[in-house]
Amino acid sequence: MKEMELLLGCIGDDFTGSSDAASFLAEAGLKTILVNGEIGSLAELDAEAIVVALKTRSAPPKEAVKESLAALQALQARGAKHIYVKYCSTFDSTREGNIGPILDACMKELDVPYTVLCPALPVNGRIVKDGVLFVHGTPLAESPMKDHPLNPMWASRLQDLMRPQSAYPCLEIPHKRLDEAKPEEIGRELERFQKEHPRFYVVPDYMNQEHARKIAQVFSSLPLLSGGSGLLTELAEQYKGGKYTAKPPQNKTEGAGIVFAGSCSETTLRQIATFQEAGGKSFKMNPAALRQGAHYLEEVWSWAKERLDQEVLLYSSDTPENVRAHQDVAAAELLEQAFACLAKKARHAGVKRFIVAGGETSGAVVRALGFPAFVISKSVAPGVPVMIPTDAENMRVVLKSGNFGQEDFFRRALDMTRR
Repeated sequence: MKEMELLLGCIGDDFTGSSDAASFLAEAGLKTILVNGEIGSLAELDAEAIVVALKTRSAPPKEAVKESLAALQALQARGAKHIYVKYCSTFDSTREGNIGPILDACMKELDVPYTVLCPALPVNGRIVKDGVLFVHGTPLAESPMKDHPLNPMWASRLQDLMRPQSAYPCLEIPHKRLDEAKPEEIGRELERFQKEHPRFYVVPDYMNQEHARKIAQVFSSLPLLSGGSGLLTELAEQYKGGKYTAKPPQNKTEGAGIVFAGSCSETTLRQIATFQEAGGKSFKMNPAALRQGAHYLEEVWSWAKERLDQEVLLYSSDTPENVRAHQDVAAAELLEQAFACLAKKARHAGVKRFIVAGGETSGAVVRALGFPAFVISKSVAPGVPVMIPTDAENMRVVLKSGNFGQEDFFRRALDMTRR
């Protein structure tokens, strides 16, 4: 029997991004459940926030829109008072989408005139200043995201990124205006803009937590909001009104642990190097060898199985130059399948703690393990929580986006989940 009012329903475009969002909601005191794309089960979940993890970031736009609308309708049916469309704080999308098409469709579905674009996550170095998205002080299109293997970023101003993929214009709110204007003054500005543009997006500057607080004060009543995870803490504060103080569940468990890394981000490459330098055992998987047949994967697993008591790292991560030179879409799919197969073998062998780096890799591993939903526990790093499967309470899963986490993240995550 459901006892809690569903204050917020969140739709994520990949699994690590969804766990990122869920961690901020849980830390704000909401009982939060992360659902692995299985929207049919929402009616049975007792939570103050439900995050639906889809795999729409790199899907064809029509497919991404269809899945997102299905999730929105399921959350509405469950009684969600507000919908939040969560995307990456580096606005991962091509000129065709998928952020614009999804948000356009959600606005039409809910029949709302506007929503906000708030990808910023200052705690992880992403801010919006003068309408431009910066990553650690560098404009997005000049940052390492310009070399992303799936969605290389080609512009830094949010309205420029939205123009080719959305039917609607953007209204920027500079930080000086955000700092000085009263909420009702901003409201009148929106009304004036709406007279000429029946549907549009609001792009507020977002450089610090004070900006997040002001944005939440002005826009928290909207039926539809969108952005990265940074805004969710302040929204949760607005929605709960001090009434809820959910205690996070136990983050430790007994049993072996294993690390999988498929991300090729600079951050993940440093984390792999730090793990190795500290004496951690690791095995680098070769995509070319995987093409030769299943025997290579058996060799990888045989190596790992003999060392499970040492908490090993299996990885395919490489520099962007090597990825471009030696890997293609087929190789990426082959690696996802390999990680999925290894995850199944590891669980069968008694592994209870799974640490995974990379959005695509995380999605493959979670689908292979077959967990339908997770309760969110404490975070290893901002946006990276320990998660407990609702149907396997002795297991722990940590999924991180490629660019998240400290240099010693893998060791931290293993230590934090080990009883």
